Amino acid sequence: MITPVIIQILFWIGIAVCVIGGIVAIIAGAAGGRALFALQGLMTLILGPIAVRVYLELIIVMFRINETLTDIKNIVGRTPQQ
Repeated sequence: MITPVIIQILFWIGIAVCVIGGIVAIIAGAAGGRALFALQGLMTLILGPIAVRVYLELIIVMFRINETLTDIKNIVGRTPQQ
């Protein structure tokens, strides 16, 4: 299946966006004297990759649930009716 490859690509893109966005926010907050904006950038840098990972893991779980349900449907469809 190609889905794991796509999800891995999305993971690395999401990580890159979080890291770049966090660094930009930290620099902009520090340069502008806005400590809250810099703190928000730090939180994005730390919690962003975790959120991306959890979200993509949930997508993987949904695909696995679908595969399992399809297997169950195929097994039940093969058993003789009484």
